[in-house]
Amino acid sequence: MSNDQTVFIVDDDEGVRDGLSLLLETVGQPCELYECGGDFLDAYDDSKRGCLVLDIRMPRMTGLDLQKKLQEMGSTLPIIFITGHGDIPMAVEAMRRGALDFIRKPFREHDLLERINEALGIDADAYRKACDREELAEKLSSLSDRELEVFDRVADGRMNKVIAADLGISERTVEVHRGQVMKKLGVRTLAQLVRIKIDMEQHAIS
Repeated sequence: MSNDQTVFIVDDDEGVRDGLSLLLETVGQPCELYECGGDFLDAYDDSKRGCLVLDIRMPRMTGLDLQKKLQEMGSTLPIIFITGHGDIPMAVEAMRRGALDFIRKPFREHDLLERINEALGIDADAYRKACDREELAEKLSSLSDRELEVFDRVADGRMNKVIAADLGISERTVEVHRGQVMKKLGVRTLAQLVRIKIDMEQHAIS
């Protein structure tokens, strides 16, 4: 469990909310309780990390409705659904939409804690990757226009003399720019430059 992450519990059953709150308290895991999806959305802060334990069948806004709304908002919060026996088709649909898992009522506390731990791990990994992308974007922004041109071509596997001819500069100048690029990006090898270029393309980093 993690003290810098929050488990958000959304369930219209007060007994379930209180029970889950006590369970998480025993393992030192912070949590927030909400009676309905609307209350959760009113308090939603996308800077908070953690996971969502969500009842699938609630009045006014179902768990599926809330899941859809969060996806529209760009939330990556891992979701674990709590379902009754008759809600299994809905739970399967939730999984297809990206939910991490669903737990059938009545559930074993150990099983739920395991799933919550898994969800918190996924959230932590996503946070680290987001921080890495932000750091990379900052490093890339430190490159001059010419250094960026050299970086693009080096990472595409072009030789220095080809880059020199392409940009109308000397090979020595290419070598100088290449050295500056590697220093600013904190890399030592061509393979690392290629990996950065791939990450840029995959995540639209500029």
